[in-house]
Amino acid sequence: MELKKARRPASLAKYAFKERLMIRIGDWAFYLIILLIGRTIRFEVKGWENFEAIENAGKLPIYAFWHDRIFASTYFFRNRGIAVLTSQSKDGEYIARFIQRLGYGAIRGSSTRGGVGALVEMIRTMRNGVAMAFTVDGPKGPRYEAKSGAVLLAKKTGNPIMPFVVEPQKFWTIRSWDKLQIPVPFTRARLTIAKPIFVRADSNDDDTRKSLAELQDSLDAMVDEGAVWRTSA
Repeated sequence: MELKKARRPASLAKYAFKERLMIRIGDWAFYLIILLIGRTIRFEVKGWENFEAIENAGKLPIYAFWHDRIFASTYFFRNRGIAVLTSQSKDGEYIARFIQRLGYGAIRGSSTRGGVGALVEMIRTMRNGVAMAFTVDGPKGPRYEAKSGAVLLAKKTGNPIMPFVVEPQKFWTIRSWDKLQIPVPFTRARLTIAKPIFVRADSNDDDTRKSLAELQDSLDAMVDEGAVWRTSA
């Protein structure tokens, strides 16, 4: 029931007619592009045992990844019953709608607008059996700088953070703050999943800062490893 609610598109009543039209066009365009290109990507996976370890422990993963990898990541993990934190902005509405078509739920909020309410909603939803995902440097950066939302959610729910990086061998880069990667059709891509990060419920501020640093280091290491794989593959 919780995921079904999160998969329901939000009202566009607050937007002008032209904005509503552009959101609907963008929604379908992104959905079709991700679906068509995603089907051609040849994925290889490293660290799947880390995902399995979370499931075997009876926990739900908190997916944590960089904003520029959203294209290939969204395709790979589609239709798995995951809810994603999306911005309350117009750009966030584009994202919310096309990920909902790919089987995700969308919870509106961010670190800058509606953040506390969104975290409360994510805690409640996760306690009802729904896995969560964060672009941990979103919604507007700084690029590759992890924010604390995933750590706070892990602390409140007892579920571990699962850092991962998808590295396409060939991709185009969009001129945006995150330098969004669009995989070239039929390229190879490596999904690397790191060891899960657990955050104790009684963690103090120093502990949570250390967990955030661990998340940052884990993602940075996978980006570096992915770059080496891409240039040597």
